[in-house]
Amino acid sequence: MPPPDPAERRVVVTGPPRRTRRTTGYYRPRTEIDEQTTLGHTYVRSLMRSQLRAGLTVFAVLGLLIGPLPLLFAAMPDARRVEWAVLGFGIYVPLVLLARWYVRRAERNERDFVRLVEDR
Repeated sequence: MPPPDPAERRVVVTGPPRRTRRTTGYYRPRTEIDEQTTLGHTYVRSLMRSQLRAGLTVFAVLGLLIGPLPLLFAAMPDARRVEWAVLGFGIYVPLVLLARWYVRRAERNERDFVRLVEDR
């Protein structure tokens, strides 16, 4: 008997394939972001809003801290040394504290976002 021709050889597969990806019921936020779907856009917009909120908070506190200084200096006409001391040393500590708060808040926002997006 001659060997069977490879073109005529048939393969029958029984049972479900072993290596398939389940797409039904499987939720992947990272895929939503990568594919730029509406849901992915919402995730990124949420991160941007939280970062913007932190930045605007720092800006408002800074404005309330530094904004009244010209009025304070105008009320004290002959106090040049006080002005330099306040501007040179008195503002430094609140600026450092605000910057530190902002960096921590921004990192926490990003960490929360990554935790949300990571595979479960």
